[in-house]
Order: sequence, then structure tokens, then C-alpha cells
Amino acid sequence: MSHDVPQDRWVSANGVRLRLRDWGGTGRTILLLHGLASTSRIWDLTAPLLRRYAHVVAFDQRGHGESEQPADGYDFETLVADLRAVLGLLGAERPVVIGHSWGGNVALHYAAAYPDEPAGVVFIDGGFLELAAIMDWPETERELAPPALAGMPLEEFRRRLREEWMRERWSEVWETSILANFRVEDGRIYPRLPRSLHMRILRALWDQRPSELYERVRCPALLLPAEMEDGDADRRFYEGKCAAIARALAGMARARVHWFSDTIHDVPVQRPQELAAIVGAWLEELA
Repeated sequence: MSHDVPQDRWVSANGVRLRLRDWGGTGRTILLLHGLASTSRIWDLTAPLLRRYAHVVAFDQRGHGESEQPADGYDFETLVADLRAVLGLLGAERPVVIGHSWGGNVALHYAAAYPDEPAGVVFIDGGFLELAAIMDWPETERELAPPALAGMPLEEFRRRLREEWMRERWSEVWETSILANFRVEDGRIYPRLPRSLHMRILRALWDQRPSELYERVRCPALLLPAEMEDGDADRRFYEGKCAAIARALAGMARARVHWFSDTIHDVPVQRPQELAAIVGAWLEELA
């Protein structure tokens, strides 16, 4: 099966209605997981490039994008149950799970809880940062809360994306990916993920201790952190990331790392060709 344009469909997995995005391909399954407050659309540039290696699928995780928003189930155990239910519907055995940001933390929990299932896991600027080692919860709650964008006029948001927040990095696909995180009503944007759920997920992320999970991961792991030329504006986060990666490499028996230099957090959109090439070469070693 091969799709020039990804096929979107609804599936019922673990009792939740989820929006699935399928790029086709053959062989093993690659399941792509987006980050917090994002959607499967962040993979629109990278996924088609991975199709030559596998059957490539992503889905909007519960509460996100067009998927259902149940009142609960935002802990890692339930998110992993969602993931496994999707894999079961796909008939996927020995999948490769690739997570971006918070999606990397979901992938880590899956690989640690079910070490015999995945053929490999990839962590794209996520899955290894241990927030609690960098800041306490009150500071995390304050500094990492979602921006207050609800009600902003759509055209003002687009203008600020192009002229302020993204500037030289702007692309039409990137803007489409970001706009997928919002619904539009009467010309104004509203986050699809409510602030209350965002904060519950952020708390679960802060509570997670990746360093306690590494030794349970048996499959090959690829860590793909991003760094800016200035070493990231927030030195504390950058140093915390470096320390976390060192712990991950020491804790996981079959892990390696590749840094994306001069790259912001959204690697799948900013560096899709390089990302796909690095992941592809690693996938060929798994064969």
C-alpha cells in the first residue's frame, strides 16, 4: 500500500475514538507520536520520506487534534494502552515507535513497560529530559504553561507566526501544522487541547522519571536532541538536556545519539530530510 496523500480515518482504540493518519508503505510499522498540544500533522514532511522503509502511521493522541477528549486517561499507562490498541488494530508486530517531545516520553514508557514488543524506539528532542531534575513543580507550572492564545484573531496569529515567532523558518507546511493545533470560530483561534488537560499532562510529564526507565529498555534506541548555535537560550535547560542524554546512554544498553545543530524543537518540520535520512540509515541496521 502506498499513498501519495496520507489517508485519514477514525479508529476506536482502548475505548477512545482516535484520528489516524496513514502514509502507506510496506513491511514493518513505524508509529509516529506527536508532542504535547500538537497533532499528527507535525509529521507531514517527514512521514512521506520514511515510507520507503516501512508502513508509516501517526495518530492524534487522546485529547489532541481531532481525537476524542475523554475526561481522564492522560497518565502514561493509559496513553501506552492507546498506543498498543492502535498497533493491534494495524496488526503491527515488532513496530518502531518514534516520538517527538512528549511523544518521546510516551514511547519511552512503552518500551520500558513492554520491552519485548518494539523493534526500536526513536526519541526526537524528548523522552529523555527529566523536568524534575531541572525545576520544581511550581516553576514548571509557571514557565511551561501554554501561552494565552484563545480568542486571538486568526489573521493576527498568522501574521505573528510569519513575522515574529518563525520569521526565516516559516513555511506553508509548518504554518499548517501549527494551525492544526487550533480550532477556528468566527475568525478566532482556540487551542484544541484545553488548558486544564494540558496542565494535567504537564504534571504527569514532570512526575515521570525517565532515568528510572532506561534499564528496562531492551530494544535499540536512537536519541535525536536539538540544539541552537548559542547552546540554547536557557542554559539550564540545555545543560539538563545534556545530563539527561548522558544518563540515557549509560542506562540503555543499545542507545546512540545524534545532535541536530542549529535546530529548534520542532525537528520533524525544520529538518525533515536530514531526520528521515538519519532514521532511515538506523532502520536499515535493524533489518
